[in-house]
Amino acid sequence: MSDTSEMIRFDGVVKKFGDHVVLRELDFTVSPGEFVTLIGPSGSGKTTILRLLMTLERVNEGRIYVGGECLTHTPRGDNMVPANEKHLRQMRKRIGMVFQQFNLFPNMNVLQNVTEAPIRALGLSKGEAEARAVDLLDMVGLSDKARAHPSQLSGGQQQRVAIARALAMRPRVLLLDEVTSALDPELVAGVLRVLKEIATTTDITFLCVTHEMQFARDVSDRVMMFDQGQVIEDAVPEKLFTAPEQPRTREFLHAVLDRA
Repeated sequence: MSDTSEMIRFDGVVKKFGDHVVLRELDFTVSPGEFVTLIGPSGSGKTTILRLLMTLERVNEGRIYVGGECLTHTPRGDNMVPANEKHLRQMRKRIGMVFQQFNLFPNMNVLQNVTEAPIRALGLSKGEAEARAVDLLDMVGLSDKARAHPSQLSGGQQQRVAIARALAMRPRVLLLDEVTSALDPELVAGVLRVLKEIATTTDITFLCVTHEMQFARDVSDRVMMFDQGQVIEDAVPEKLFTAPEQPRTREFLHAVLDRA
């Protein structure tokens, strides 16, 4: 597999929880710098994909590659065996994730929240980490909140801090898991505007799970429709949202767009 053509590859991935099969021999790729959005009903396996990439879950079968290197397995002699913690720790440095819940450290101010991981995980000096954090807080429109604590911020502001914190690790891949679902409606637009700017001004590869269909349509290079652990449709946004081929995609879009 070439690093220049594929940043993420799922190759025959199966994920089960007990007897319940969540992902069924899943195959897909994401190119470097591409913004791909996953849509589909609850329980279709979208968030499980992100959790596998973050190594919060392990595959039952198949392999996942990031940047041309196998995430899930390492060589041992002539065989490939499940990756050990050391390998996973190294691979995680390439991947950032922004969750539904902001998960900020309440006892730290905004600047400390953004600098903590680069200092501890990347070995940056405090000065380097703070310089990086200041730039990122400016990017997300929070340069005046560096000394504030999370309890002093709105939900939208906390989520923008979480985005800056993920970017501070300089990830090659950024995973977004329903990042606006915990926000009041009037705060959603500000967070989506920040993400759209990051997507258009950086070479980061995005994999996004969202119920914000307009955002998916505006920002995505491709949209993949999931159902029962498989990709049933994969197309550019204009085609998928205006002329989907699969009846299940049409049914899903009618349901979510009518609700909006």
